[in-house]
Amino acid sequence: LAQARAQAKGTDPILSCCRSFCRLPGTMDQTEKAYQKQDAVFIGSKRLLGKKSSKRSMRYWRNVGLSFTTPKEAKEGNFVDKKCPFTGNVSIRGKILKGMVISTKMKRTIIIRRNYLHYIKKFNRFEKRHSNMAAHCSPAFEPKEGDIVTVGQCRPLSKTVRFNVLKVEKNQIFGNPRKVFMLF
Repeated sequence: LAQARAQAKGTDPILSCCRSFCRLPGTMDQTEKAYQKQDAVFIGSKRLLGKKSSKRSMRYWRNVGLSFTTPKEAKEGNFVDKKCPFTGNVSIRGKILKGMVISTKMKRTIIIRRNYLHYIKKFNRFEKRHSNMAAHCSPAFEPKEGDIVTVGQCRPLSKTVRFNVLKVEKNQIFGNPRKVFMLF
C-alpha cells in the first residue's frame, strides 16, 4: 500500500531512478512512450580501455543552406525531432515563403497567414485576400502569435504540412494578428 501511494505521489525510488537517467548530460529529452534518439548518432559504442570519455554529448545537426543559420538551440539542445530541418531527416527544396503566425495550439505545428492582393479588372482595383498554411515548427524555435516566420518547402510531413519553419522574426503587433493586413 505504501508503494502504491509513493507511485501515485511520484516519489517511487525506482521511477525516480529512471527519471534521473533521462536527465543525465548527453541524453535526449524523453517525452514520449517510445525511446527518443537521433538516427544519425550511434549511442551503443563500447568504451575502449584507457580512453577518456568526453562529457560533451554527441548531437547531429546540419546547415540547411540558402544562407539560413542553424539556431543555437538546435546545436546545443536536447530535443529529438525527426522532422526538423536542422536535426532531422528533412531537406528544404522548392519555395521559400513568409507569413504571420496566427496559431500555435498544435504540437510542433503552427498555422501561418499569408496576405495578398487580388486584382479585379472590372473595377480596376485590388481586394484583400488571405490563405492559411500549416507548417512544422522545430522545438528550436518558440514563435508567438503575430511573429513573422520564414518557411521552406519540404516533402509532405503529414496530410496538410508541406513546409518547415527556418527563421522567426519577433514582431510587436498589438491586438488580434488576424485583423492586421501586412504584405511581406
